[in-house]
Amino acid sequence: MGEDRRLTAVVALAQGMAAAHSPRESWRAAALGGCRALAGSFAALSVWERDLGRLRVLVNVGDRAPEEEEFPVDETYPVHQFPEITEFLHERWASGGEPNAWVETAEGPTAGHAGYCHQRVAALRRRGRGSCVVAPIVMHGRAWGELYVARRAGSAVFDRGDADFATVLASVAAAGLAQTERLQEARRLAFTDALTGLANRRAVDARLDEAIERHRREGAVVSLVVCDVNGLKHVNDTLGHAVGDRLLERFGSVLSLCGAMLPGALAARLGGDEFCLLAVGPPAQDVVKVADELCRRAAELELGEGVACGVASTEKPIGPLHSARRLFRLADAAQYRAKAERSTRPVVAGQQGPDDPVIRLADQPTTEAAGERRAFRGRL
Repeated sequence: MGEDRRLTAVVALAQGMAAAHSPRESWRAAALGGCRALAGSFAALSVWERDLGRLRVLVNVGDRAPEEEEFPVDETYPVHQFPEITEFLHERWASGGEPNAWVETAEGPTAGHAGYCHQRVAALRRRGRGSCVVAPIVMHGRAWGELYVARRAGSAVFDRGDADFATVLASVAAAGLAQTERLQEARRLAFTDALTGLANRRAVDARLDEAIERHRREGAVVSLVVCDVNGLKHVNDTLGHAVGDRLLERFGSVLSLCGAMLPGALAARLGGDEFCLLAVGPPAQDVVKVADELCRRAAELELGEGVACGVASTEKPIGPLHSARRLFRLADAAQYRAKAERSTRPVVAGQQGPDDPVIRLADQPTTEAAGERRAFRGRL
């Protein structure tokens, strides 16, 4: 391959990875880019899982064998079967720059210094491939995994130049993978509450909008549990904010535990002492049962004074649902009623029918969104 074509291939790989919006897209872009750049028929991207001592395949692209899935659920190989990996896991290249790629053929190695690896050679023969090039991927100065590209039996065998080019491609892929990791971390932080590790209000708003659209489209049941930790101010004033934070963390754990009883539920901290559970699919009675369990467990915490809990569900007679905001106001109003009544059980919007006082409270107009909760308090 000429220098111009190789430069074009490198640019294409970099652009493909830059366009990826998720880890899967990034893995696939790396494997496809490497396969095309090296004129291969098949490629795979794998990660070395140090804690489990294995090589795990993330993606297979190109002409896959019958047992090779595009995104394998559990295609793994013990690291001890690949002695060359052990060298890289120990960062033996650290004093001499990046590790070099090498070539294996159905007859053994032809380029690079990795040595004969009978597992790879056996796999080539079994899957009708004539040769492969293996390029270690290094991220943040540590061995991360490998890019593997193969050609069909009868095609030109990879040579030393291909191995050198694969080393360059692996470096480009590593940069793209690192960028995806940074973007994923940024997204995670943007939708995660720093103190409890639960989802935050931004995540709830986005998921709730999607849930209401699904309700309109498919009739899916959408339920929202809004809760307020009682006694947080007293804990902060008497024991300090560090202890108050501990109360919030412990309640967050209880909320997460109870949320796990509802398949796919999102547990979140809205801010301050306010939390919520968003469930899509489970019937309202199951959600109310979980909310009841949440109240019981919160009352058993050694800190605080339990929790005030309100539930709103599209399965209850709550009237027309014009927006996600109305469901939120209903759950919020139910929670404030629970707090006003010092209830140890969840209050459910619509439990008393269309004329439920919680519904009337939620539907009363307010002059500004920021004043909604103060307005609820005043009306109660």
